[in-house]
Amino acid sequence: MSADTFTVTRTTTVSAPPNAVYALLADFREWPKWSPWEELDPNMQREYAGADSGEGAEYAWSGNKKAGKGHMRIVEATEPATVRILLTFEKPFKAENTTNFTISEHPSGSHVDWTMTGNKTIFTKVMALFGGMDKMIGKDFEKGLAKLKATAEQEHLG
Repeated sequence: MSADTFTVTRTTTVSAPPNAVYALLADFREWPKWSPWEELDPNMQREYAGADSGEGAEYAWSGNKKAGKGHMRIVEATEPATVRILLTFEKPFKAENTTNFTISEHPSGSHVDWTMTGNKTIFTKVMALFGGMDKMIGKDFEKGLAKLKATAEQEHLG
């Protein structure tokens, strides 16, 4: 990692097989079940385009000041191990980041890593004064992974 980039990573273990976790990540229509940002605006506008899931799937959102506006496109998807997303924020700030989900087998089911990397912008440099991107986004990743874990386990066992 260079001084011009940031990386945020969080990890969890899920008591469900990798393909069950992958299905929740590779289909943007499944994200409202677990994404920590979906509840920021109950009136958020969502649009889906491209493939239904996996590489080429696209999702755009527009919401209140908390939700902002942006879009995502899955640029790589290898079932059941990897989902890589190009994430573009338009509001409240402009940024382009890469998000990677890596899913691997674990004795109790699946090990999931969620990583975001991006170039430092004026916004991220200002955020460094308040603990940085890791502190700001890390808690959202933790909340999202907890919801992903609960959703995958409920769907797998249910």
